[in-house]
Amino acid sequence: MARSIDYGNLMHRAMRGLIQTVLRDVAKDGLPGAHHFFITFDTTHPGVAIADWLKSRYPSEMTVVIQHWFENLTVTDDHFTVTLNFGNQPEPLVIPFDAIRTFVDPSVEFGLRFETHAEDEDEDEEEDGDDGDDDPPPQHDAQIVSLDKFRKH
Repeated sequence: MARSIDYGNLMHRAMRGLIQTVLRDVAKDGLPGAHHFFITFDTTHPGVAIADWLKSRYPSEMTVVIQHWFENLTVTDDHFTVTLNFGNQPEPLVIPFDAIRTFVDPSVEFGLRFETHAEDEDEDEEEDGDDGDDDPPPQHDAQIVSLDKFRKH
């Protein structure tokens, strides 16, 4: 039996499952009412597939909006695919759920932010000087994201 309960990883999986369920429902029935999504993801994450010109324009992080025009939304257990319009140029995207950094539906003021402890540990490593060969994988936390950066001013 595990020595402790990993609540961070459990929350991470639960919140990714919530996003998966929402996107599956939208793929099946479309967006209800005023709902729409801002999804920010890590473009360097393994499994992300975007056009080369988008990758060069967004080398580390990209935010997409699923609202008025989208096609071919397909949801699997570990990723979703969608075709979005970039300046009248439809582009297919493949986005693993583990690549998502934020998911926001401003119509109902709902948002999630996923952070890794690896970023925090890099800062701490300089202070405590531990160099272990058996480093655990980075942990992920789900947090509420501030909607202020998505509000129209």
